[in-house]
Amino acid sequence: MNTYLIPQTDLQVSRIGFGCMNLGGLWDESLVSAEIQERAFSAIHTAIEHGFNFFDHADIYTFGKSELVFGTFLQQHPGLRERVVLQSKCGIRFAGQPHASAPQRYDFSYGHIIRSVEGSLSRLKTDYLDLLLLHRPDPLMEPEEVARAFEKLHTDGKVRYFGVSNHTSGQIALLKSHITQPLVVNQVQLSLAHPHLIAEGVWFNRNDGVSGHTDNTLDYCRLNKLQIQAWAPLAGGRLFDTTGQADPAAKLTAALIWEMAEHHQTTPEAIALAWLLRHPAKVLPIIGTLNPRRIRAVAAADIVELSREVWYRLFIVSQGVPLP
Repeated sequence: MNTYLIPQTDLQVSRIGFGCMNLGGLWDESLVSAEIQERAFSAIHTAIEHGFNFFDHADIYTFGKSELVFGTFLQQHPGLRERVVLQSKCGIRFAGQPHASAPQRYDFSYGHIIRSVEGSLSRLKTDYLDLLLLHRPDPLMEPEEVARAFEKLHTDGKVRYFGVSNHTSGQIALLKSHITQPLVVNQVQLSLAHPHLIAEGVWFNRNDGVSGHTDNTLDYCRLNKLQIQAWAPLAGGRLFDTTGQADPAAKLTAALIWEMAEHHQTTPEAIALAWLLRHPAKVLPIIGTLNPRRIRAVAAADIVELSREVWYRLFIVSQGVPLP
C-alpha cells in the first residue's frame, strides 16, 4: 500500500488506517474469549498482509479489551512493534466510573491523561505510543494542564507525537497556544454520507436552506499541517445500501457507488474510500471492519484513481441538490 508521511513527524503510515475499536468484542467488562481473540488476530493478520501499518486505538474501546488483544498479538509477533505505527486516544470517561452517580463525561485533566496513557501502554505491551489524540473536546479543558501532561509524556518517552479528534479550528488554536509539542493530527467524521467539512465551503453564504455553520476546520488543518484522519469513512456500510435508505440522496449515492465500482472493476468500498483519497488534503480513512473479505475490499482503494468528474458526480449526488 502507498503511504503518507504525517506532517511534522517521521511517521510513514499506510494511506488507509485500521481502526481497532471492536477487536475486543463486547463493550462490557467480560473476559475476551478465545473466539473473539481468534477473530481479532485474523483481522490484524489480513490488514498487515494488505499493507496496513497504521493502527488506531482508544483507551475506551471495548472497555480496554481492544488494546489488550492487540497487545497480545504484538507479544506473539516479536519485531512487529517497530514495523507498525500505534495511535491511541484518551479523554472519554464512562458513566458510573469511578462511582455510580458519575455521568459520562470528557476529561482532559493532567491526572486522567497520564493514567490513560499508562493504561494503554500496559494493555498494548509497549513502551511508547507513536501518537496520542485527545478524543472529544472537553468544555472544562484547561490548556495549561494538557500542556503539562503532554510535556511529561514526551519527556518520559511514552508518547512521540500528539493530536486531537473531533476538534474545531478554534479549539485547536487554543490548545496550540499553550503546548510546546506540535499537534499533527485531527481525526474527524468524514465520508460521502457525512461530507460536511468538505461541503461547507461550497455552500458558504447561501440563502437557500443548504448553508450551515462554517468553521473552516479542514482548511485550518491543511494550513497548520495537521493530518486529517477520517473515522466512519464507509458510514457503517450504509453507503452501499441501495434498498434500506429513507433518504433519496443516500439511495442515489449508493447506486452511483455500485455503478462506479463496476466501471472501475473494483469494490464499492474502494470507490467510497477513493473519493476521500482523491481530496488534496491527503485524508487518511480509518476503517473498522473485522471481516477479512471487507479488509481486502477496502485495500483495493489504494489503486483506484477517480477523475475530477467522477469525484464531483459522487459529491453532487450525496448533497441531493445541484451545485450553486
